[in-house]
Amino acid sequence: MERNINNLLVTGGAGFIGSNLIRHIFRETDFAGRLVNVDKLTYAGNPENLADIRNDFGADRYRFERADICDREAMNSLFKKYDVDAVIHLAAESHVDRSIAGPAEFITTNIYGTFSLLEAARSFWGDRRDVVFHHVSTDEVFGSLGESGYFDESTPYAPRSPYSSSKASSDHLVRAYFHTYRLPVTLSHCSNNYGPYQFPEKLIPLAVLNLLSGREVPVYGDGKNVRDWLYVADHAAALWTIVRRGTAGESYNVGGGNELENIALVRLLCEIVAAARDRPSEPYLKLITFVKDRPGHDRRYAINCDKIKRELGWRQSVKFEEGLRSTVRWYLDNGGWVERVKTGEYKKWVEKNYTRR
Repeated sequence: MERNINNLLVTGGAGFIGSNLIRHIFRETDFAGRLVNVDKLTYAGNPENLADIRNDFGADRYRFERADICDREAMNSLFKKYDVDAVIHLAAESHVDRSIAGPAEFITTNIYGTFSLLEAARSFWGDRRDVVFHHVSTDEVFGSLGESGYFDESTPYAPRSPYSSSKASSDHLVRAYFHTYRLPVTLSHCSNNYGPYQFPEKLIPLAVLNLLSGREVPVYGDGKNVRDWLYVADHAAALWTIVRRGTAGESYNVGGGNELENIALVRLLCEIVAAARDRPSEPYLKLITFVKDRPGHDRRYAINCDKIKRELGWRQSVKFEEGLRSTVRWYLDNGGWVERVKTGEYKKWVEKNYTRR
């Protein structure tokens, strides 16, 4: 049975995954209700990512609220103002390197922010069961795999960084609200996302932009850390599928089925960038530089996502190299966006046009 959603609240919707999710909901689904995008607009949140949605669907269908999920009064107010009946909670501090350098923001946003939203939902929804709170998590909460095996929904938690520990904590809170208060929740754990609008601190956009500008491409350690890569549009489709049809209290793993060593990925990107610019790949390959490994760097992640395929009918639709070529082309075609993000110019526009709640 599918849920009927009239007023959807998406947190962190101005970020990479959030903006792709919102675009998917409006462009690719039969959603006819109102979507409220709540984002604090930290360094990685950019309303420009959704300018087309704002222009095409207007304030009746798409609303943006600049607010901090840790502000409990603000969250309570938004639930009442928009009569929220579904939440997709994406807002989070998410970069492992940043969590190692400064963990405090990760603890505050990822744990207390999730608590604040859960309390707002519990207070506003009461005993309703026709609503849903979907919490988006990461495969990093499961720790590191050996050379074989996969994470599934029953894998024990073993987080190894401040980031993954904060996400694990928020997962446990969400489950506690289901078991203690019967709040209708669902959870998902995804593998590494890639695609358009990703902030340039992450591996794929960092590598692509460095290659395009002739700068060195840093690769941690020996480059043999393995990640499973998921195209962001496929992730967006999975999230919407779970929100519409997922069973309350259940968790679903979402993977790309594309395991690759980091060094192999970067070499592949060199070839794709070279082909896109009609140039030989050798000069790009020479830009690869091995750097000191980061502390606690997990060796391998890989996801078994049979459950969501079997129970909800979701499938990946984008082949890996096709997605990589599309991603490289997007960065080539959107130099203005890249320049504003790299220089921080977009922040001035945000401060001028969006008042903080």
